[in-house]
Amino acid sequence: MVSTIIMSLYQRRNRFEGLSERIGMSFSRLGLSPNHWTILTLALALVVFYFLVQEAFLLAAFSLLVAGFIDLVDGSVARYTGKVSMRGAYLDTIVDRYVEGIVAFGLLFASLPGFLIPAYGWVFLYFFGALMTTYAKASAKEKGLGEIKGGLLERAERILVLFLGIVLAIFEPAYLTYAVVLLAVLSNVSALQRIGKGLRAPLGG
Repeated sequence: MVSTIIMSLYQRRNRFEGLSERIGMSFSRLGLSPNHWTILTLALALVVFYFLVQEAFLLAAFSLLVAGFIDLVDGSVARYTGKVSMRGAYLDTIVDRYVEGIVAFGLLFASLPGFLIPAYGWVFLYFFGALMTTYAKASAKEKGLGEIKGGLLERAERILVLFLGIVLAIFEPAYLTYAVVLLAVLSNVSALQRIGKGLRAPLGG
């Protein structure tokens, strides 16, 4: 059920292009460069980390929501102002990894109940799967296997599941554990999907 919803959202991403343009137009008036917005996302991830450590799940969820929105703003501003660059895209990708890592690190300090194994084990498997999903794409491109995209759970969907888990943790911390379990399983499935695509890709992509 959850995976069906995630796939549906992924397939309809193009419908948000008009919204992205309006966001770019509005936030470009503030005078911040796309890279400034990107760095702001990193600062907000530290705020999420702090609230997770404090187990202030409502504030953590809100901060993660704001961070996700700002992550949309940087790209929207770059496209609207014509400041799209390879360096900016590279910085955005690097910061995305740091943001997810900082938030995952924060989960280790929250008092989450285990599920079959301790919660920190699921956090590790989730983050490892997230890294492998990204690395499978980067490695395929480096080895001349072309652009490997897709997979059941990309970064936007991972953040969505994590956000929902943090919101539900307001009522019961075990729900956040279940969300991390789901992320651990699906992120590694996504990595295997990309690895499979890379192995089947013709040389030279």
